[in-house]
This record gives sequence, C-alpha cells and structure tokens, in this order.
Amino acid sequence: MDLVDYKIALKTLKSGLPIIFPTDTLPAIGCLPKFSNIIYEYKKRDRNKPLILMGSEQKHLIDYVHESAKEDYENIASKYWPGALTIVIPASEKQTLNLTSNDLTIGLRIPNSYMAQSLLRETGPLLTSSANISGFKGSITVEGIALDFPSVKILGPIPWEKSSGKASTIIFWKKSGDWRVIREGEVLVRGLY
Repeated sequence: MDLVDYKIALKTLKSGLPIIFPTDTLPAIGCLPKFSNIIYEYKKRDRNKPLILMGSEQKHLIDYVHESAKEDYENIASKYWPGALTIVIPASEKQTLNLTSNDLTIGLRIPNSYMAQSLLRETGPLLTSSANISGFKGSITVEGIALDFPSVKILGPIPWEKSSGKASTIIFWKKSGDWRVIREGEVLVRGLY
C-alpha cells in the first residue's frame, strides 16, 4: 500500500496519475480533468459512462454549469452541499469534451469530508469515480482498495474518517425548476418537481 500526504498527492496528480481518497460516501479515485482517460483505464470503465467532477466549494464548480441552469444549480447546491448529492446538469459551452457525457451534461459534487475537501482545495476540481473495478463491488477499506489498485497512491493518514459506504443520490436537471432523481442514495431530496 502506497500511502501519501497531500503534497505527494498533488505531485502525483500533476504527473497525470490518479490517487485514491476518502469521501463522505464511498472512497474515490480521482485525477486532474485533463487526464480523464486514466480513470477509465484503471477502473476498466466503459468510456460512455461519465465521471463526476468534485470540488471543495460551489464557486469552484459554477464555471462548469451552463448559463441556463446556473440559478437552479445554486439553489440546490446551497441547500444540499457539502454532502452526498451529485447534480447532473448541462455543461458550460466553455468546457472540453473530456468532462461531459454524450448529452453534454456533467455530474458535480462537493463531498462532506474534511480529507476530500482539503485535497480539493489544493488541487482544484478533480474528475472522480468510486474506487472499484467497474462491474465489481468495491471495498470501502484502505486495505481492500489497495488490493484492487496496487499501483495507485492512496491519500493518508489512515484510518480515514468514517464514511457512509453508500453511493450518493444523483439528480438530473431537465429544465428550469424541474429535477429528476436518477439514483436514490444517501441524501433524500424533497420538492424537486
């Protein structure tokens, strides 16, 4: 197991490699957005499945949101973040294709985790996915994750802060004031539509 501190994690990310870190839900594997292909390689993930862009604050993610959805983004984000809610929303036209899905949406989240937010403050937004091989239930322990990803550096110190072990709730923006729940998870979202 290759445990690293924030300084080495940042250096690793800048070199184009991913790192694994805790969140409030499931452990994440993340990379800088310009190196998005690396997550697909390590996870053996279908490239048609989008990744989630995590940040430490709303203002760090707002530039990724399309102008038509910014007001709704700010309303939902201020109510539920930081927390276990992923918002799928139309992406800003300025953003590159490696950040968006085929329908030009992007998933955004701010985890309620001291370690994750500390890392994200240093790195800026990271493209992430749960730290498991696609199609397999991943471990939520550092030791189990290290077995699945023996060559990926893991943010220390351990033990990590407690997480729920349950996936985030995912909501999708349809149009102004109209959201749909895609996946029920840790957060119960009320009054979306």
